[in-house]
Amino acid sequence: MNQQQSDVLAPDVGAAHGGECIRLEGLTRTFGDVIAVDHVDLLVRPGEIFGLLGPNGAGKSTMIKMIIGLLRPTAGDAFVQGMNVRRHPMEVKRRIGVLPEELHLYERLTGEEYLLFTGRMYGLGEETVRQRTGQLLNILELAEAADRLIIDYSQGMKKKVALAAAIIHRPGVVFLDEPFNGVDVVSSRSIRNILYHLVDNGMTVFFSSHVMELVEKICSRVAILKKGRLAVCGTIQEIRANLQIGQDKDLEEIFLHSIGESAEEQDLSWLG
Repeated sequence: MNQQQSDVLAPDVGAAHGGECIRLEGLTRTFGDVIAVDHVDLLVRPGEIFGLLGPNGAGKSTMIKMIIGLLRPTAGDAFVQGMNVRRHPMEVKRRIGVLPEELHLYERLTGEEYLLFTGRMYGLGEETVRQRTGQLLNILELAEAADRLIIDYSQGMKKKVALAAAIIHRPGVVFLDEPFNGVDVVSSRSIRNILYHLVDNGMTVFFSSHVMELVEKICSRVAILKKGRLAVCGTIQEIRANLQIGQDKDLEEIFLHSIGESAEEQDLSWLG
């Protein structure tokens, strides 16, 4: 990656609020009698890849939606780079990038047209948006497909163009919900390399995933949600120590232990 390509990935981080990038204080969301997120306190530091884990229905997506301003908390507050999301939603949205699990792309645009459109929506100048679009297409190995309609892209290509749209305005924080879901090995490696580069240049990456091996490999710290509550948070080594389990336990075993599930195989002899 040359210097010109690298420049587009240097985030416009703004002023970090002390040693924190994201702070949650008693963050809560209910839907009727159902408590989806239950008084979560959390601190994410600038320049780290932070992984959010939890079984289906644990509240991960609901929590992310509150942090990025798409859902109002029932109680508590979320802060991004020192700004209260509830009080300053538009300013927060200008500083973040989002790659949702379910992609809602304008599939009748080409990849290049989609990035040009996204850049203009963020208020980038014509020259800037064209330069960054070209660089991102090259970095993500989409240059040869730039003039093809997104509807004809593979799932991995769609993920990559959505990631490019999430970072074209050089946000300080990028939120990724299941970024590796449905992505092949080649595209997965390409996305991982981009994430490493973003963090090396000061951006904070916050993502949820069910792919334990990837989370263990690339995240500096992880948090595990159980029924809307924060079960554990820290580095893998810190969590092992707090749970008083062996240092040989991998993240999958830590996850199962944290949510109170047994890793033992069930008797399925009746299927034989």
